[in-house]
Amino acid sequence: MSNTDFDPSELARRIDEDDEPFILDVRNEDDYEEWRIEGSTNLPIYDELLDHDYATLADHLEELPEDREIAVVCIAGITSARAADFLRERGFDAKSIDDGMNGWGRVHRSYEVDGADGVVQIVRPGTGCVSHVVHDGSAAVVVDPSQYVDYYLSEADERDLRIVGVADTHAHADHVSGARRLAGELDVPYYLHGDDAGELEGFAELEDGDTVPVGDRSLETVHTPGHTPGSVSFTFGDALLSGDTLFLRSVGRPDLEDGDEDAIRDASSRLFDSLSRLTDLEGDRMVLPGHFSDESIRPLATGLAELREETTNELLGYVEEGDEEAFVETIVESLADEPANYNEIKQINWGKSQPGDDVEELELGPNNCAAN
Repeated sequence: MSNTDFDPSELARRIDEDDEPFILDVRNEDDYEEWRIEGSTNLPIYDELLDHDYATLADHLEELPEDREIAVVCIAGITSARAADFLRERGFDAKSIDDGMNGWGRVHRSYEVDGADGVVQIVRPGTGCVSHVVHDGSAAVVVDPSQYVDYYLSEADERDLRIVGVADTHAHADHVSGARRLAGELDVPYYLHGDDAGELEGFAELEDGDTVPVGDRSLETVHTPGHTPGSVSFTFGDALLSGDTLFLRSVGRPDLEDGDEDAIRDASSRLFDSLSRLTDLEGDRMVLPGHFSDESIRPLATGLAELREETTNELLGYVEEGDEEAFVETIVESLADEPANYNEIKQINWGKSQPGDDVEELELGPNNCAAN
């Protein structure tokens, strides 16, 4: 990477520390509205830059900060590099984000979780995906890893941990799981509920109440169907790894297995029961979900009691009130667009197809896994 490029990981770190540069997104408006870096500014000149036409960029120079770094982004870092060159020639401190939004989608950031002893949370700010490394002593289990398994191996090495197991909370629809690959490379068990296994073989099948050993401690399995038939949550001490069952401001959408309205209503009812079970857990658990939308808190964690008392999670509020009808109707009426390429991703995660050369591109974009 040259000194005229901006490392996406460095950008994520600086955003965390409220030291971000001015982020100029030069993609077309539709692409920007679908998926963008939070806090960025859009100047839709992508097609012009492809033709080396800088007229519109020149017309907007007065709107750009002269006393602040400018990070320019496109989809793959090519047209943004042209724009950054143009800006530097006119005195701006401008760099192109390396590999553009593709690079942003691969960034992983790790956080220790206060109030959840032995849990490291790993966030992908570009995709909204969250995974966790739980550990006790020198032993660790990775939960919901991305396809970029080297990141988890590096995390374990840096913390002197030995990965003894890998688990998925469910068969993911928004990103390609790295769990089987990671478990295979390390020759350790891969844990998954059988109802989400598709055509997979050779995995350690989870059932409600099963434990996954982690040193002298264990992950406790809570079967929480609804988002998928085999969705599980895990408790680990005071931590609740809620997967795609419970988010901080929503719950997991129940329509990706079967989009028929009757099927959605049935799955929503199962999800209601699963959420009721989680809210009845003893003690104030620290909720660690498998996704976020635009929440800025890091790590992504909230106490279960606090989450139950807040008004920001409408669907959980219905669970608290025991109003299953309102819960189901709200889900049916407010489902957003489905995750991009989710059918292809599910086929890979079910073992029904092999990942191709476009496996990284399949999961780029918003995750859209929330019910509303």
